[in-house]
Amino acid sequence: MLTIRLQRTGRKNQAQFRVVLTDSKNSPKSGRFKEILGSYDPKSGTTEFNADRIKHWVGLGAQASGTVHNFLVDKKIIAGDKKNVLPKKTKQTKKEDK
Repeated sequence: MLTIRLQRTGRKNQAQFRVVLTDSKNSPKSGRFKEILGSYDPKSGTTEFNADRIKHWVGLGAQASGTVHNFLVDKKIIAGDKKNVLPKKTKQTKKEDK
């Protein structure tokens, strides 16, 4: 299955990300991808996407990761609701005093 996800680039403590199309079985750090679809710079908060290519691949059945999906909804490239990508909190149990 094809996946649109982030691939980290950049130096230590200066992260930058590519938005790439890759097979879901490839690890994010493998460097194997089919196409670069955009970029994300978390320090400046800028995102750039190749909207027509993303729509093309989504039309062919590619799935976006949670974070990329939220970026695409923000930029109105795809329609839908945002996904909650934060980890679920565990329920805290109260200690009973005797």
